[in-house]
Amino acid sequence: DHQSRRFSDTYYISKEKLLRTHTSAHQTELLKDGVTKFLCTGDVYRRDEIDSSHYPAFHQMEGVKILPECEGVADREEWVKACSEDLKSHLEGMVDAIFGPVEKRWVDAYFPFTEPSYELEIYYKDDWLEVLGCGVIQQPILDGCGMDTQHGWAFGLGLERLAMVLFDIPDIRLFWTDDERFISQFKDGEITKFEPYSKFPPCYKDIAFWLPESWEENNFSELVRNVAGDLVESVELIDQFDNPKKGKTSHCYRINYRAMDRSLTNEEVDKLQEQVRDKAAKDLTVELR
Repeated sequence: DHQSRRFSDTYYISKEKLLRTHTSAHQTELLKDGVTKFLCTGDVYRRDEIDSSHYPAFHQMEGVKILPECEGVADREEWVKACSEDLKSHLEGMVDAIFGPVEKRWVDAYFPFTEPSYELEIYYKDDWLEVLGCGVIQQPILDGCGMDTQHGWAFGLGLERLAMVLFDIPDIRLFWTDDERFISQFKDGEITKFEPYSKFPPCYKDIAFWLPESWEENNFSELVRNVAGDLVESVELIDQFDNPKKGKTSHCYRINYRAMDRSLTNEEVDKLQEQVRDKAAKDLTVELR
């Protein structure tokens, strides 16, 4: 049932194989090899919503530390406290090294493989920004690695989102462009604020339909991506209506078509929108309104 295996959130290439959805997939492998402190970075792939900070391919970093001073400690409250304090000290230090001294806060969270779990937020540009998720590794995971007397913590963060904050990059799609106006602004080892070179006009198109019995919003987002690719900036649910007589629910989505390198024509967008409507009715079995 974990999202890393759900069809609505992942990319399967066969019945038994899928593209990596998170770098924590390597956690037990490394722990079983005897590695007790590591960073694991790689590309991951997920079906997800469409907006300025989500993209189906991105880079994630996973960090794990097993605390030697907690080995053999039987009191759960004691080793959880020690792991949490060590985790927060290390990650606050990392954030200060990246952003400089900033105001921070810890928020209780839920993640499948840690307990307790936290999110670290920083006050950046007059707003609270989530930087990473983390927590104390659930003991059954370590038990399965032959580490039943050991305890530790783990964290994960998206590198593109971090870079968007540091470099003032407004749209995650820009990381995948080959436009020299974007690429030429950056050099290795230097943090340079992005200078926008153009902002082409948006073109909004709405689509409304009755939902089928089984509905996953990510499947609709993926359908839109497959039709229009990076010409879509966002897909937003703008209206929801429940009809008790029909026993059905209607959704209305607003699709924002906007290219990063040129203005789109109405004719071009109308063709894309018609393909979205046709495929939604055929592939997702929605009833168009």
